[in-house]
Amino acid sequence: MKQTYQTTLQSPVALSGIGVHSGQEVRIVLHPADANHGIKFLRTGLSNNRERLIEARHVTVSATALCTVVGDEEAGSVSTIEHLMAAFTGLGVDNVLVEIDGPEMPILDGSSAPFVEAIDQVGLVEQSAGRRYVKVLRPVRVENGKAFSELLPNDRGFRLDVDIDFETSVIGRQRMVVDLSPSVFRKEISKARTFGFMSDVEKLWKIGFAKGSSLENSIAIDGDKILNPEGLRYADEFVRHKLLDAVGDLSLAGLPLLGTYRSYCGGHKMNFLVLEALFADRSNYTIVEVPAAREKVMLEARSARVAPAYAPEMR
Repeated sequence: MKQTYQTTLQSPVALSGIGVHSGQEVRIVLHPADANHGIKFLRTGLSNNRERLIEARHVTVSATALCTVVGDEEAGSVSTIEHLMAAFTGLGVDNVLVEIDGPEMPILDGSSAPFVEAIDQVGLVEQSAGRRYVKVLRPVRVENGKAFSELLPNDRGFRLDVDIDFETSVIGRQRMVVDLSPSVFRKEISKARTFGFMSDVEKLWKIGFAKGSSLENSIAIDGDKILNPEGLRYADEFVRHKLLDAVGDLSLAGLPLLGTYRSYCGGHKMNFLVLEALFADRSNYTIVEVPAAREKVMLEARSARVAPAYAPEMR
């Protein structure tokens, strides 16, 4: 599905919570932004009352080991951005300034659902500028042992085909294929939570990570058991969350993608590397826009609508 015009939020909206790795309380405010602004993070609360503006693009990524991090620790960074970025991409939000007063996004319930609810609370407004896309022209692929991630041409929209394979019987092999749209993202993807193994979490605790991890924001797996008393939100919640992460990570292309993404046993690092491979050669992609802003003005003049040109569009 191709969205015709750029969108932003109708008004600011705030959320707060703790970071899953830092355990620190953090507050974010999502601000409307002008057309062609893109998604940017305004990192506040730095030493000497400094602030730093960080573009949400693959060129600003500094780490992908446990989550996706933009910026750098010395000058200012924001980590665990993938769930918020997935919500923006999933709902078709193009232009937002994300003000954040700490080093890590709040984990909330471990999914994108709270961000979706916040965006729905204020609604979206359509802007006059035509939406631009990164159109994949040639296949690009990265591999790491048995794992791979690839981007393939697809003129019709953005398709994701995600395949995971874990030894534990709780997960096993799961695959999900979707053509991304706001309705599909809301219903099939947004509520899927992050997950981890207790053996890994205990190791992370010892080295100062996962300080905010709990059964309130993560699916915990211990051997062949799920520790969360409420169980799973979907029978295949694990692959759905991996797909959610991929939506968020691939949004760092800077513009929505026209293409098909496929992965097997991928993750944040593989998602980042396939974007690097895409942009490494200009013949791999092109930028397309549909339609030009002036075409909207002409269409509106001909239709003689009574509604204002920038009436909000709720999603």
